[in-house]
Amino acid sequence: MTHINKHYYVAIMAGGIGSRFWPYSRTDLPKQFLDMLNTGKTLLQWTYERFLTLIPAENIFVVTHEQYADLVAQQLPVLPAENIVAEPSRKNTAPCVAYISHKIHKLDPKASIICAPADHLILDPVAFVNSCLIGLQFVENHSALVTLGIQPTRPDTGYGYIQFETQQVADNVYPVKTFTEKPSLDIARTFLESGDFLWNAGIFVWQSKTILAALKKYLPEVDELFVAEEEALNTPQEQNVIEMIYAQCTNISIDYGIMEKADNVYVIPSNFGWSDLGTWASAYDNLEKDYLGNAVQGKNVMVIDATNSMVKAPHDKLVLLQGLDDFIIIDTPDVLLICKKDKEQQIKEYVAEVKRHKGDRFL
Repeated sequence: MTHINKHYYVAIMAGGIGSRFWPYSRTDLPKQFLDMLNTGKTLLQWTYERFLTLIPAENIFVVTHEQYADLVAQQLPVLPAENIVAEPSRKNTAPCVAYISHKIHKLDPKASIICAPADHLILDPVAFVNSCLIGLQFVENHSALVTLGIQPTRPDTGYGYIQFETQQVADNVYPVKTFTEKPSLDIARTFLESGDFLWNAGIFVWQSKTILAALKKYLPEVDELFVAEEEALNTPQEQNVIEMIYAQCTNISIDYGIMEKADNVYVIPSNFGWSDLGTWASAYDNLEKDYLGNAVQGKNVMVIDATNSMVKAPHDKLVLLQGLDDFIIIDTPDVLLICKKDKEQQIKEYVAEVKRHKGDRFL
């Protein structure tokens, strides 16, 4: 392992509400703060630990919604308080990246930054760190916006795709041709067969000066808000100006706002056992199963002729399951969800129905 570089930073993005994992993931305790896979650690804790091998501890920042700042502090007690960056409202990933990039650039104009979600599963942390290192070393010498692309293993319709040029510009670094939104199954099959498409993992590497130049060029209305107030960053005034800035910020993703438009975007094809843990089915895929294909979490769950189902229940509750095939059953103290596995993409819509009919009480 190379020595840790003091100009390497990471921004862990941990502000989402994880509504596709309802009712286990709730507005006041979303999935990044949960132990989704019975590992003894939350997704945020795993993400933090992965980066510790590569990034100096004082250069690890967590960007989250102000509602979760205390949760981050509880789960990562070693993280300095000033490294918890609280957003006053959810405006998608572009304002989040603009905020943390301006903040870090003011601390260190030579900074190289990894921006990564807090709630992904990575089974091979060594390969992951290696891909990050390739990215960090590349952006130090090139004015480049780098994304990590995942070698697809199946024609998945739940991910965006990245098409890349087949001529590499450095060891395992390729120019990006196009970004594609979530495709239909037929198109996803074509992508898989062509061999020049990768899953978009939403993990980015760049120098602070490069992303700031891209923000200025492609999202000037967002960038100007931060530039006008940058004197206040990393001072006691920061929180007040950020409230003002966020009130005026457009709600836009970094992919749509910058990555799809910029001409200096590169991808590192990677293979580190990645899942964005976006849905219950992806959690099911990564849990141990019995010989009938059931993934059971809960000490007192009894399964009788049920197959290929996922059951999550409190340890002190007896749950007896009979005759179900391919279901997701999530039991919490105040909500019970029983849903066909192939309908789980609709859970977000079900949550909207619950909100409409029952208010926020069960969210």
